[in-house]
Amino acid sequence: MLTTKQRAYLKSLASNLEASFQLGKSNLTPEYTQAIEEAFNSVELLKISVLKNCTEDPKEVAQTIADRTRSEVVQVIGRKIVLFKQQKDEKKRKIILPKAKKAEKED
Repeated sequence: MLTTKQRAYLKSLASNLEASFQLGKSNLTPEYTQAIEEAFNSVELLKISVLKNCTEDPKEVAQTIADRTRSEVVQVIGRKIVLFKQQKDEKKRKIILPKAKKAEKED
């Protein structure tokens, strides 16, 4: 789960991104979801443009893609979706998120 600070950081990075995918009248197919999943193997932040001929609501599409790819919705603005999925391997991570503030107990 992303904190507000982490989400704001990712939004700032995404503002310069071009849309990697466009979702049109074919709506959300398994092949489309698979292509996004494969893209997350090389990038951690994706922008998706939902075209006007797509009949689905962009917020619902964003949540569905996030659920299927185990990623997080950073934001949905109009017909633009930004998703984040951190690489499991720390050596492959390109985006270093700001630390989440948590009350840590000392033993």
